[in-house]
Amino acid sequence: MATNSIKTREELIKKYIDFFKSKNHKEIPGASLVPTNDPTVLFTTAGMHPLVPFLLGQPHPLGKRLVNVQKCIRTGDIDEVGDAFHHTFFEMLGNWSLGDYFKNEAIQFSFEFLTKNLKIPVSKLAVTCFAGDKDAPKDDEAAKIWQDLGISEDRIFFLSKKDNWWGPAGNTGPCGPDTEMFYWVDKGKPEPLTTGDNKIKWVEIWNDVFMQYVKDEKGNYNSAKQKNVDTGMGVERTLAVLNGYDDNYLTPVWQPIIKEIEKISEKKYGKNSEDTRAMRIIADHIKASVFIIADGVIPSNVERGYVLRRLIRRAVRYGKLVEINGNFTAKLVDAVIEIYPNYPELKKNRNQIITELNQEENRFRDTLEQGMKEFEKLTRETKKIISGKNAFLLYQSYGFPLEMTQELAKEKKLEVNIIEFEEENAKHQQLSRTASAGVFKSGLADNSEATTKLHTTTHLLLAALRQVLGEHVEQRGSNITAERIRFDFNHKEKLTPKQLKEIEKIVNDNIKKKLAVKREEMSVAEAKKHGAMGIFDEKYGEKVSVYTICDLKSHVSKEICTGPHVTNTSELGKFKILKEESSASGIRRIKAILE
Repeated sequence: MATNSIKTREELIKKYIDFFKSKNHKEIPGASLVPTNDPTVLFTTAGMHPLVPFLLGQPHPLGKRLVNVQKCIRTGDIDEVGDAFHHTFFEMLGNWSLGDYFKNEAIQFSFEFLTKNLKIPVSKLAVTCFAGDKDAPKDDEAAKIWQDLGISEDRIFFLSKKDNWWGPAGNTGPCGPDTEMFYWVDKGKPEPLTTGDNKIKWVEIWNDVFMQYVKDEKGNYNSAKQKNVDTGMGVERTLAVLNGYDDNYLTPVWQPIIKEIEKISEKKYGKNSEDTRAMRIIADHIKASVFIIADGVIPSNVERGYVLRRLIRRAVRYGKLVEINGNFTAKLVDAVIEIYPNYPELKKNRNQIITELNQEENRFRDTLEQGMKEFEKLTRETKKIISGKNAFLLYQSYGFPLEMTQELAKEKKLEVNIIEFEEENAKHQQLSRTASAGVFKSGLADNSEATTKLHTTTHLLLAALRQVLGEHVEQRGSNITAERIRFDFNHKEKLTPKQLKEIEKIVNDNIKKKLAVKREEMSVAEAKKHGAMGIFDEKYGEKVSVYTICDLKSHVSKEICTGPHVTNTSELGKFKILKEESSASGIRRIKAILE
């Protein structure tokens, strides 16, 4: 265990931010879990997502050195949650160099923070570097920097692109080698870091990514004009390591929720593996759900709403396995809010969070009852073994986990074909990955000419909506691909054909006027003074980028935004609305294109 006094997330976050501020980094605010600049992902999965335009070369208002803590959601490991260290929601500490310092300073900063500020003994550290392949050479440069700092050669390991390379997020874009830092959690003498059994004794706590290449459409890796550093340190995992825990759920960022689950389930965490796993899943999924709802998402059957629905229902299923009676998800909300006092959106939206959890839990309990009827029907037709296909039907359509089906089958002296179930599940996961490929295919925020034009068009669209419908209208979300705009805004009534025609005309008239699009950097106070609109009630940094679409006499649109944008509306083409529909209660959605 490291000899330090860091016990809470607040202490760790402050120490990290203060350290990088001392290295001339500017602190930037965390962003919403709903990405505003990257249509290729459902949620913000890392601190770099809100910085996409700046990683691609746009100047950041606060300069080239940045630091922050970012709330994140990762859904790829939902089925892995239940062990000691996988999470759906987590906080990521990060520092960035946007074309400023590179490998030498980045690695030095990491080493100094780990050994001096967190007081981790050098003897308990190991690092990995990129081994090299046909696309890029072995990263001897990073390895030498580590050696010069005091990491012995037998603690530096070279791994393939699978382990020590980041990106591109899609088929093309910024990418490069990374170097990962590991901490020895076992009490014995540290062994070599391998992919064998002892890898579980080495816990990854930090990752420095060096974006030094850009992959083009032909598959070539070209040297990047702007070389960036992007780093990530998970708060939950680091806090566990620093306090000598081999279970993240024993730290203060989980214990209030775990204790509440113990209270309502009358079970003890850690007493047996099945109950412990169920409690972790419940704690993780409800924490993630609370944060997702607080950022404006509600349960549904598509995209973010579907992920939220799956999390809530999975938590309810595991609540049943630990014999919790009645609705319980809403009872965990205050424990989450208690852990995170620095996120005011949780307290502000507490009633909405509780309402959505209760409604979804009630809906799911009705589904479970239907599932029991289906189970009884299946067992009447079964003599000895419930097929894997039927077990998967119960899982997919009615939310029965395999364990629950096995338990019910055992009561009737039946067995379940587990191998066939796993085959069906694997097939479904492959279909899910294929179906979601359209969301992720573009990768790191597609800043192509087409999406740049459409992004600027959303500013004209919002201005036209406010002109036609009233100044109450504000943006509530957008998703832009190279083909179309999907724009959400607050308005209670369906728009009439006449209103849609008028909005279309205003946008096209402003395109024909050949209006200039100007970018300025200013403080938030100055931006508000000049009448700039902000999006999603975001917290802003000391300086912001303000985009103004204007002629010589007045402005059509003035918004705080991170781009990308054209320089004149004459570049846009003809605007056409394809569809107007409801997105959620009080929220309308317009789908539109440029012809």
